[in-house]
Amino acid sequence: MRPFLAALSMLSCIPPGRFCPTEQDIMRSIHFFPAAGILFGAMFYALAWLFTVYLPHPAAAMLLALLPEFLTKGFHLDGLADTADGFMSSRPKERKLEIMRDSRIGTMGVFAIVALLGMKFALFDSMTDMMAPAALMMLNGRCAMVLYIGMSRYARPDGLGALFFRTKPWFGMVFAYCAMLACGWFLAGVKGLAAAVMVTVFAFVWSHITRRVIGGATGDTIGANEELSELLTLFLLIF
Repeated sequence: MRPFLAALSMLSCIPPGRFCPTEQDIMRSIHFFPAAGILFGAMFYALAWLFTVYLPHPAAAMLLALLPEFLTKGFHLDGLADTADGFMSSRPKERKLEIMRDSRIGTMGVFAIVALLGMKFALFDSMTDMMAPAALMMLNGRCAMVLYIGMSRYARPDGLGALFFRTKPWFGMVFAYCAMLACGWFLAGVKGLAAAVMVTVFAFVWSHITRRVIGGATGDTIGANEELSELLTLFLLIF
């Protein structure tokens, strides 16, 4: 139970109460990211139903695009922005890592945020049924984090993210892939299966890109992987 609570506290703004995770809890929490994704997916399935029933379609689409960022306090979105700033700079690897650690956001970071949220809104607004995509978006994003971490090595000598790379999360990776396949098939049929496969492929490709550009993964690239996997899921489900 403690690793699951640690996963919830790390992946959302849900208050942990008196619970204070230890390093061991944080290390083991990665195996429960898919479980947290299932919980968040169920929440967003219900929210999507409420929004589509009681709100105009564009308003429902906008809320579904924005609410994940409120749930995570913009944690993953910040990682995407930092990754965009670092990767789009024509600097050596060490300088890219310094740029990504800088708390100030740059031009490419702003562009990445606006582009991502705009694309999410446009995709949701183009859908007649937003419930299954909203649920799978939340699930696949969290599962993608586990897969990416399992396929990567850590690029920094320190940092909170280093705890996830001390051992390979084999159980979490199997759990993540099976959860995406099962929920994808149940909610969206063949499209859901395709989304699960492509999110896994993207995690593999992203791990190689980050290794080539900065030597491995960081907390920022994990967040970027999560956000881009959500977008990829929505894109595949629209067809």
